[in-house]
Amino acid sequence: MANILLQISYSLATIENAVHQFWQCVYQYRVFAFSGNMGAGKTTFIQALCRYLKVEDHVSSPTFALINEYCFEKDGLMKTIYHMDWYRIRDAEEAINAGIEDAIGNKQAICFVEWAENVPELMPHSYIRVEITPLSEDVRQLTVLLQNS
Repeated sequence: MANILLQISYSLATIENAVHQFWQCVYQYRVFAFSGNMGAGKTTFIQALCRYLKVEDHVSSPTFALINEYCFEKDGLMKTIYHMDWYRIRDAEEAINAGIEDAIGNKQAICFVEWAENVPELMPHSYIRVEITPLSEDVRQLTVLLQNS
């Protein structure tokens, strides 16, 4: 079951405002499943989100690495972000061997997961589902749902 928390449209010119609205709505959660077709803008939104959180490292797609780790400071403490891409993951065993289960299970970390639908059994009971849908060449719709299984 899922409840819609936020639904907005944005473009590259307004993505910072969209990220701000998004984070104000969901900052208390730690696991986020980003879904959308190839090229919908999942990584672009996560890059903007990491900029908003003041991540200093270059944020890139973890398609081949599977997991990229970033740090940012919050309330004087260093926090970890795991940015994961499960597009190439075939099953739960492969994901576990890659360290994905450990990253998801780290209660101190924030997890941004692209293609979480490929191994849904590794997602926690409750998480935020972020659907990105192209409305045109330049405009995307962001739908944010609280997912409870």
